[in-house]
Amino acid sequence: MEKRVEVKLELPSVAPLLDVIKAAADSLQDGLAAPLAMKEIEGEFRDAWSGELLAGQNKDVGALLALFDSNFFATGWISFTEKNAEAIVRACSALRLRLRGRFLPGLTDEALESGEVELTALEETVRKAFMSYVFLATIQEVIIQHLDSSIIDS
Repeated sequence: MEKRVEVKLELPSVAPLLDVIKAAADSLQDGLAAPLAMKEIEGEFRDAWSGELLAGQNKDVGALLALFDSNFFATGWISFTEKNAEAIVRACSALRLRLRGRFLPGLTDEALESGEVELTALEETVRKAFMSYVFLATIQEVIIQHLDSSIIDS
């Protein structure tokens, strides 16, 4: 039997974060969250490899965004399974990298990872990006903690 984790989210808290996450996802459509230099690799091979990585990244991000469908907006529930867990974790990583690079450069890695940030000191766009970053990290933690960690290692 496939493992499944279901999480109930509060729509008023999550909806504003989804706007930020969707904007970050849109900004990833044409570029990798962590671009590769690949200077020593020839043009056509580099382009093909980058294209495959980008397609995979977009597919993973699409899997994450699909969790927040009309059913979510009606019930507040999302679920992770062994089938979607690895893609969701990768999508969260890509989106966190994008948020980190675009909206959170003024925050240290320590502050980002600990979550110890004075929210009232941040301007609204940075605050929403930070909260989205933490939300995505929490999704990753839930998956790793509650689903078999071997699915992440595959």
